[in-house]
Amino acid sequence: MTENNTPQPEFGITLLGLGPGNIGALTREAWDWILTLDTLYLRTLAHPIVNALPNGLTLIGFDNLLLQAREREAAVGAVADEILALGRQPGGVTYAVPGHPLVAEATSAAIIARAKREGIPYRVIGGLSFLEPTFKALGIDPFPSLSLEDGLALSGLHTPDFSPSSPALITQITTAESAAQVRAVLLGTYPETHPVRLVHAAGTDQEIVEDLPLGEIAQSPALGSLSSLYVPPLAANASFESFMEVIARLRAPDGCPWDKAQTHLSLRPFLIEEAYEALDALDRGNMHDLAEELGDLLLQIGLHAQIGLEQGEFTVNEVIEGISTKLIRRHPHVFSSVEVADVSGVIQNWEAIKENERRENGESSKKGLLDGVPRALPALLQAEEIVERVRRVKFDRLVELGEEASIRAMLTELLQSSETDFSQTLGALLFGLTSLAHQRGVEAEAALREAINRFRLQFDKMEADSLAAGQSLVDLSAEEKDQLWIRAETQDQEDQ
Repeated sequence: MTENNTPQPEFGITLLGLGPGNIGALTREAWDWILTLDTLYLRTLAHPIVNALPNGLTLIGFDNLLLQAREREAAVGAVADEILALGRQPGGVTYAVPGHPLVAEATSAAIIARAKREGIPYRVIGGLSFLEPTFKALGIDPFPSLSLEDGLALSGLHTPDFSPSSPALITQITTAESAAQVRAVLLGTYPETHPVRLVHAAGTDQEIVEDLPLGEIAQSPALGSLSSLYVPPLAANASFESFMEVIARLRAPDGCPWDKAQTHLSLRPFLIEEAYEALDALDRGNMHDLAEELGDLLLQIGLHAQIGLEQGEFTVNEVIEGISTKLIRRHPHVFSSVEVADVSGVIQNWEAIKENERRENGESSKKGLLDGVPRALPALLQAEEIVERVRRVKFDRLVELGEEASIRAMLTELLQSSETDFSQTLGALLFGLTSLAHQRGVEAEAALREAINRFRLQFDKMEADSLAAGQSLVDLSAEEKDQLWIRAETQDQEDQ
């Protein structure tokens, strides 16, 4: 690409920027070039400057194609097809876009990429982009961390792909429908009441700046082809990047002595402890506590990632990329054209993909179906995972172990077993009960935790009643303890 102030009609394609919409902001180079033309192709005929263009100039716009197409990429490709075809003809073609051709303009990017591949000459006549007048209207300096986002691309996501700790400017908020789509994505991170600003026709005499909550952006009557959405940041520590900066600061030479002293091995008990505390909050149905415990668990992940970085083992970005790539690869029924009928089909497909991964990694002879079940897991959790995994390959021995007749037979055997056989028989019975629970759709680990929690709650009430009466449990008779237990049980039922 070359920049030249002298019109060069030998160029096949000229990409021209029309500026934000005020004829006074159009560059002299752009105006001089337009005066040499008979026909001008425009991304949109709705741009305010169109009415000020020279009389007799034939104007051809792509509004219908871009607005009516179901797939944005297909529409952009169609525009590029036509401009490239015209660029191959004698005299070439001039394609004009709002603002600057290289700022937030997908059609220009597509045209340039293909022109380079196909050897079609092109040049760019720049223009004042929408950014400068938008920043002026907002009264902000974009540095150091403003994110620029395409609203059409953003509306195809499920969650924002930029940091909520930084401000963002989102373009292509052209209609109530597009505003609603962008709002739906943003609400995954920001509250409905988050204050935002809509900027319309920045740099023109129709410029409007609206201050309103995020939840109301689709109701703006001023939405149009020159509308943008400014989203102020959330709290400074609301992003994953700022979280990792806190971790790095703790581990820095002048950071916290305790955090600096930690290693992968020293953190092992905390990883397990925080996971179980999160489970406890989940069992209690306390979402406030769950959010806090998930944060504590995330801290452990962050510490391991920072230690990995410092020791040259891995980075947190590699961790994220690895799990993202794995999820996409193992969900072809979501991210590609593979079809599955139900959950069973998903599981079977999952196992086939994992087997292919092992083969590609040269691990087919090293890893079996059960090798992925960590031996460090508590026994009940191991049993649940093993029951699930062998079911996937239709091995029925554990299914049979969980049948009613088998459970009854093992219980009888347990009660009649000698001291030396008791432990082995009990283990088999517990394995069978885990299988029975799995067949009934119940997590044995969760069921046992719930039973323990019920017992603890009831026992705590019983103990509190005893202390309130000025008595110690150890001094009470068996009958008095039974009465307290029954009363606590009744209170628990009433509370439920």
